[in-house]
Amino acid sequence: MRRVLAIDLGGTNLRAAVHTGDIGALATQVREPAPESLDAFVARVRALAAAGEAKALGLAVPGLVEGSICRWIPNLPWLDGVDVAALFPDIGVAVGNDAQIALLAEAAEGAAKGISDAILLAIGTGIGSAVLANGRIVAGSHGGACSFGWACADIEDQGEERNGWLERVASGRALDAIARQIGLADSRQLLAAAKAGQLAAQTLLEVPARQLGTALAGAVGLLDPGVILISGGLADALDVIAPPLLAALRHQLPPHLRGIEVKPGLFGSRAGLVGAALAGQVGSGWRQIR
Repeated sequence: MRRVLAIDLGGTNLRAAVHTGDIGALATQVREPAPESLDAFVARVRALAAAGEAKALGLAVPGLVEGSICRWIPNLPWLDGVDVAALFPDIGVAVGNDAQIALLAEAAEGAAKGISDAILLAIGTGIGSAVLANGRIVAGSHGGACSFGWACADIEDQGEERNGWLERVASGRALDAIARQIGLADSRQLLAAAKAGQLAAQTLLEVPARQLGTALAGAVGLLDPGVILISGGLADALDVIAPPLLAALRHQLPPHLRGIEVKPGLFGSRAGLVGAALAGQVGSGWRQIR
């Protein structure tokens, strides 16, 4: 088994580890600020690969990927248009959207293992998403399938160029604004207060939970998944969010689809790193779950 440098590259942080064969033991070895330029990124990856004697790279990025080309990475614009495989011709390269890479981890070794069809929502600062259909992670014609943060359940909404409706009402940024209505600093404090039983926090979370459930009904009706996985910060408060979310979801579905399960992913914040390791091991065909 070849050694794989797994990198989960976010808008603000880079996490890396070397995969030597045991996914269960894979742990972050490097956590540091994301590079600020393409040259810095290339130099850092080469250094990490050399230190780990890696022969392959698995890379998760927060944006649109087509093949090995980063088409649109909003928080890392220096990656836009870059062919990652061309940057590192001496090693094998597998690169993908971070939510799709996270779903690879969950489908191959996690909460969706053995399930042919699933949806993953990664709800943090924004909303990432991925779909597993008949054992394959869906890419779409340009790599941008399942951009669920752009789902909309409000016909009066005027839209925005950089943020979809669902992101604007149910992402971490939206919950930050809601938290300030009751004097809390951010979404983490809001979720913690709701989990602690504070009625004001629970009441404020009901609306975004119902909006999320209403939007998800369209995806469930279209895809009939076996499970919906929630990762990111919202997964930690799923016991609070799930009841209003599921009520809204089931309200919009026919009886044969109402049994859909919503649960947290197994790997939590490690899913991107685990998925990157698996993708790097498999190579360009990583979307097909084996």
